Amino acid sequence: MMLAVGGHLLGEIPPPMFRMASIFAGGLAGTHQELCGALSGGVMVIGALYGRTRPGEDEAVARALAARFRERFLAAFGTTQCAPIRERFERTGQRGFCAPVAERAVEILCEVLAEQGVVLASPSRHS
Repeated sequence: MMLAVGGHLLGEIPPPMFRMASIFAGGLAGTHQELCGALSGGVMVIGALYGRTRPGEDEAVARALAARFRERFLAAFGTTQCAPIRERFERTGQRGFCAPVAERAVEILCEVLAEQGVVLASPSRHS
């Protein structure tokens, strides 16, 4: 998500930001529990664009966009948790089974951001 959308919108992503995002892969540290990493990554992109930089700043736009992204992700996948999504897409011996999930999450995030007026060209399809 950081590569596909974050880098496209934010420019060069510093290595610490990639390191922070990487731990969300696999439903939080590869446990396949908690939130899907694609959902977490999309929320991180929204936060980077619209989140507050100091306590007390208004974060209403960021919260509304993150909530809309989550709602649409939930509608698309039926859950926000990694394990049930993984079960649906994983095939024995197949690598990269999360690619369709990440691709759809990128599409949803781009739709949400476009509604906010963010102009997006064609982001690459990587998570």
